[in-house]
Amino acid sequence: MADKYLKIAYIGGGSRAWARKLMCDLAVADDICGEVRLYDIDKAAAKDNEAIGNKIADMAAEGKKWNYLAVDEIDKALKGCDAVVISVMPGTLDEMESDVNVPYEYGIYQPVGDTVGAGGYLRAMRCVPMFRFFAAKIRENCPSAWVINYTNPMTLCTRTLYEEFPKIKAFGCCHEVFGTQELLAAALKDVCGIVVASRDEIKVDVCGINHFTWITKASYKDIDLFEVFKTFGDKYAEEGFCANGKKDAWLNNVFDCGNCIKFELFRRYGVLPAAGDRHLSEFMPQSWFLESPEKALDKWKFALTPISWRRQDLKDRLQETKDILSGKKQVNLGKSGEEGVKQLKALFGMGSFVTNINLPNYGQMKGYPTGAVVETNGLFGLDGITPMLAKPLPKEVDSLILRHVYNQEAFIKAAFQKSVDKVFAVYVNDPQVSSLSFSSAREMFDKMVCNTEKYLKDYWF
Repeated sequence: MADKYLKIAYIGGGSRAWARKLMCDLAVADDICGEVRLYDIDKAAAKDNEAIGNKIADMAAEGKKWNYLAVDEIDKALKGCDAVVISVMPGTLDEMESDVNVPYEYGIYQPVGDTVGAGGYLRAMRCVPMFRFFAAKIRENCPSAWVINYTNPMTLCTRTLYEEFPKIKAFGCCHEVFGTQELLAAALKDVCGIVVASRDEIKVDVCGINHFTWITKASYKDIDLFEVFKTFGDKYAEEGFCANGKKDAWLNNVFDCGNCIKFELFRRYGVLPAAGDRHLSEFMPQSWFLESPEKALDKWKFALTPISWRRQDLKDRLQETKDILSGKKQVNLGKSGEEGVKQLKALFGMGSFVTNINLPNYGQMKGYPTGAVVETNGLFGLDGITPMLAKPLPKEVDSLILRHVYNQEAFIKAAFQKSVDKVFAVYVNDPQVSSLSFSSAREMFDKMVCNTEKYLKDYWF
């Protein structure tokens, strides 16, 4: 049987992370081939990835099956495509520095700052105009294409695509649940001595919203993993446990954590948070886990990611690009662990499988607003994703999630009305921001808007 030929447009095709993961996964994928059109406002970065993508394709054992091409115009990139991938940086690290550091001045601490809270909503203000534009261009050039979004804030970006183009075939992908599957596998090994070959063998029922997802059931074969995790959590609640097995890993790596928030919330509610602790902490009241950076690290075993680290990481990635292009460094063709290619293969008729996915709510989460983007399991198959009915969460967990859902829905309405004041009404109702007085919150918001005005003025003002 001949390989399935796919035309893929990559918006943000100059990406130095997600794009290269996709390139490697495509290179080792069976039964598919085609072309990838790389579009980015940073044309030089897209051109670099054109060269790197073709290098990776040439390394594949079967020979070159994918052709990468940097494209200057978004219409040319999208025209007649079968699939679209979106992974963009809304602004620069200067804007993200404002998103994170201005709230710091007011005692609001954000480990990430890209999803909810003060930083998340400012980032969303930059994203909405971009994603409205992307959705309109997809409607014009490839309305039947499958659209994979990797950009944060995941919920609001994906929700914008549907609000602008209701018939779009878009979904949001996030790997946070994968890390919790790995933690459950580690718990099984620690408590029962059972080694799991792959996280895929850990079956989980997932529901919630992106970065605030919850597991209502987890099993390995006939073993109830909640019973295992209770024992595991009691053992490591104080000292923490990193899924990679490295003791105190969070002291040396800003992306690692001791999963102490998971242990605490599982004890409180009897269901397991499925996102990383850094993200989870931002959805809660400030006093729960983010009273201070010192307490976050000492008691809860996670650190705030400084912008200085992100700047250094960017420098390292730019150098890596130069080294790959010069031949000084080779790309590892190993699978990335992401599921984008596996999803595409299923959508185009090569198998079916179940995974967590972000889609509008059409009944998979009962009691949640219709159309709001939620994260549940979904069945991928030929030209379709079937959301799977989620098991109800405890009401006290619903109340935590629904505050954010209604805030996000109100934000979308405000954004499409281009109302900065209505966005502020959402902003000040966030659990973290609401720890401030109304006047202090307004002052902080105005500072943040001013700092990112370059990316707002053409749409919002």
